[in-house]
Amino acid sequence: MVRIVHKLTFSAFIFISLVISRGALALQLPSPLVESEWLEQHMGQVTILDVREDIESFTRKAVLVRKRFTGDLKIRIPGAHIPGAVLVDFLNIRTSREIDGRNVRRMIPEKAEFEQLMQSWGVNRDDAIVIVSLGTSNGDMTMATRLYWQIKYFGHDNIAVLNGGMAQWLLEQKSATIEAREPQPGNWSVGEVREDISAGSEDVASALENKNILLVDTRSLGFYLGAYKQSYVHRKGHIPGAKVFPNELLTSAQAPVMFAEPGDIQHMAGELGIDAGLEMITYCNSGQLASASWFVFSELLGNNKVKLYDGSMHQWALEKRPVTTMKME
Repeated sequence: MVRIVHKLTFSAFIFISLVISRGALALQLPSPLVESEWLEQHMGQVTILDVREDIESFTRKAVLVRKRFTGDLKIRIPGAHIPGAVLVDFLNIRTSREIDGRNVRRMIPEKAEFEQLMQSWGVNRDDAIVIVSLGTSNGDMTMATRLYWQIKYFGHDNIAVLNGGMAQWLLEQKSATIEAREPQPGNWSVGEVREDISAGSEDVASALENKNILLVDTRSLGFYLGAYKQSYVHRKGHIPGAKVFPNELLTSAQAPVMFAEPGDIQHMAGELGIDAGLEMITYCNSGQLASASWFVFSELLGNNKVKLYDGSMHQWALEKRPVTTMKME
């Protein structure tokens, strides 16, 4: 067994710190999804936001081992981060909001609150932003896509997600560090709010009467059929007429978690009765998983008629709107 701990060399850390101290040079990102090789070549020109729930892992040593028979590297303990990255605690990027007298949880913050968050992460108005997750699970990637959606909603388009996340970075044995840095406050501000990528309950209710708008439930089949539910969702089942497209189909199953090829996603969607080119509203339980489907259909497949239902089944059930159980549609 070989134990490998990635830590940035002192000289490399000083070099990158100097680059960062001068401010990231804005460049136009090549696509909404970037690979680790590209990021390694452009580290000094982008702002890296590392989003994760396990915030202790940001400054914890990563442990990798080699499989006995194949010699392949495997991540035993995820940890560390890309030099210059700023930690984003996923649990702090969403909030509770009062909507029609109901407390709806896990929603996008108000403009002023999100602006303050972005500034606290050291983001500036013209920055090219790359979002990195741990990359060890499908859920990790949905944290990245959820943050991507929020940033884009508030008017910043020059953003991308790192395919494979930190897991891919570590397995390729690229420079990593456990030394955290305190970012200087940025001057980022909210731009033109992108209402065209967000749906509310009334938009979803209208879609029930419109055959040209697809509702896509991105949860597992058990949630969709109503075999079980999340504790914060008060009713089982799905929104009437919704097609199911389980979120786990969007990525590989094991670390490093990579997005499936766009052509494969399009083919799988077709097999499930989903036309990837139609106007669409994606939803899940709370708007996290559905952000990955929104990201794939909108950003990777280029359908600019896709919206995310932020409140998702949590809000829909709170409002006592209709649901369907034990039925495929």
